[in-house]
Amino acid sequence: MAVSIENLAVSGVKWPYLYWKLAVSMNSKKNALFRVLNNQLSPVGLSVLLQQLGPDFPERTVRRWLEQFVRAGMIIKIGEKRNTTYLSIKPSSFTAQSHSILEQIKKPLYQRQPVAYNIEWVHAYRPNIDRYLPQGTWALLRAMHAEQSTSKDPAGTYARRIYNRLLIDLSYNSSRLEGNTYSLLETEKLIIEGVANTDKLDEEKVMILNHKEAIRHLVDNAHRLQINYDEICTLHYLLSDGLLQPSSSVGNVRDHAVRVYGTTYMTLEGRDPLVDELYYICETANKITDPYEQSFFLLVHVAYLQAFADVNKRTARLSANIPLIKNNLVPLSFNYINKEDYISAMIAIYELNEVGPLANIFASSYQKTSEEYAVTLEVIGFDEIRVRYRTQRRKVIREIILQQLIGDNLKAYADLQTKEHIPEKDQINFKEDLMEDLAELAPPRIAGLGVTVKELEQWLNMRMTS
Repeated sequence: MAVSIENLAVSGVKWPYLYWKLAVSMNSKKNALFRVLNNQLSPVGLSVLLQQLGPDFPERTVRRWLEQFVRAGMIIKIGEKRNTTYLSIKPSSFTAQSHSILEQIKKPLYQRQPVAYNIEWVHAYRPNIDRYLPQGTWALLRAMHAEQSTSKDPAGTYARRIYNRLLIDLSYNSSRLEGNTYSLLETEKLIIEGVANTDKLDEEKVMILNHKEAIRHLVDNAHRLQINYDEICTLHYLLSDGLLQPSSSVGNVRDHAVRVYGTTYMTLEGRDPLVDELYYICETANKITDPYEQSFFLLVHVAYLQAFADVNKRTARLSANIPLIKNNLVPLSFNYINKEDYISAMIAIYELNEVGPLANIFASSYQKTSEEYAVTLEVIGFDEIRVRYRTQRRKVIREIILQQLIGDNLKAYADLQTKEHIPEKDQINFKEDLMEDLAELAPPRIAGLGVTVKELEQWLNMRMTS
């Protein structure tokens, strides 16, 4: 649905709509260059850009794209010849009111008052009466996704349509907000090809791969996702596995004190109160009928509670996607969010219980991401049968590999599973997709299947020698 500039203004969020239309119409490599530029906090030279982009970006092509960005008014060029640097034009996502709020937390720490977890503020929220997202923002998001919000497709259908893009974007951006130094292209190679940058810390690789597992969990289990205590703990387990010590803290509410760096905020202490409060947050979120407000409520309060020893904000960011994925809405991948803006917005919540700045960047990022994903779908098209029966198809492929089925045995097993689990009208297309996937199986394609490279190679060798 087309949304006018006048309607955008109603939201109270500054969003240069036409500017981003230019950005999202670019090819993927050109878009990757723009994203690298957009994530820079200061002017950057060509050599640094090429280093961050990697060997797949010819210098002459990058130079040409940079000049196109300059002419389009998307970036500014500073200096000449070897001293030339570039800076992305980043219109502020914050409203005047949010800027006023953020001024209060710019004072040195010693000039700011220590503040404790404000249980009264959390419990004062009345689902479907109070609203964190401004009315204009909520109305705009509803208008932009009117067709999706009335979709009859099974939960998770939209996320599956953009699955690879979501894996890369959300893993990269959520990790970037934590200080991870993997570039977008390095993240893509790690997730899709399993190729890690040997110059990076192992912790950074694990952080990204943990995001991949958590996102896969959300998409694969979309039809049974619930906003509850166990689900939040599961997401924390997937995101923190291998990163926290002792291992007993992974997926479990903490039993010791923590401090949040860079703020005067003092978290709630004691395991029992933390457990009770996490239950309360989930119960309150479940009462919210609007998925956007529900998403934002989780983003705010899972992070504010700090229920775990670490990895709380990552858990909040993935939790915020539960209502969006369940309702077939555009997932929140945190594209185009400046790390410093995000940190400032979180501190405003910790110290002032002000959600306005985070609401601004939530809405701004979500709107831009929605435009990008709309273009992505236009490019890749949509195979409804592949998306609808993705889980069933992957289960059949997994069993074929594990049971080492080939020839007539493979055909008989595929026929039986198709007949038992797929409606008759879709069986022919399902079988075609299944056989196509089997014919193209290779190590990069087994992510999430639950089989090892060795098991795949044994099956491939049997098939070739039969």
